[in-house]
Amino acid sequence: MQVMVTFRHTKPTEGLRQHAIDKIERLNKFVRRPIEAHVILSVDKRRHVAEVLVKGNHLNITAKEETGDLYSAIDLAVSKLERQAKKHAGKVKQHKGANSTAANAPAPEVKLPTVMRARRVAVRAMQVDDAVAELDASKAEFFFFENTANGALSMMYRRDDGKYGLIEPEVA
Repeated sequence: MQVMVTFRHTKPTEGLRQHAIDKIERLNKFVRRPIEAHVILSVDKRRHVAEVLVKGNHLNITAKEETGDLYSAIDLAVSKLERQAKKHAGKVKQHKGANSTAANAPAPEVKLPTVMRARRVAVRAMQVDDAVAELDASKAEFFFFENTANGALSMMYRRDDGKYGLIEPEVA
């Protein structure tokens, strides 16, 4: 993005120039193509005026603010521009979304998730009370064990409220 800053009837300061450039660059979130911006900062007695002109591909927006401070004038003008850029982006998205060729294209292949890490866990036969004691003694969030009451593989886990949960398989 190309940003030009013009000072009228005031000394050009690097702080004001950088503030204006930083604020204008926030518009990149809403505009996809490269844009040009021209910021005109002027002072006339107590009137501090910030005028911002933004030109891009199919986009011409302007904002002008007058306050008692150039920094706040820049902030208010850029907030106006953001609202206009959001509105423009919404119109473009709505317009292209209805008749987009991407909507008529075949659906992309669905990739299955890949297993990033696998590990083996030793499973011991024990009762539920013993599993709670084992989980309580460790810093782990869950614990697998073979439930001696029903012979099934079960998982004991620590809940957010400090209590314990038990997951047992059900034959379907």
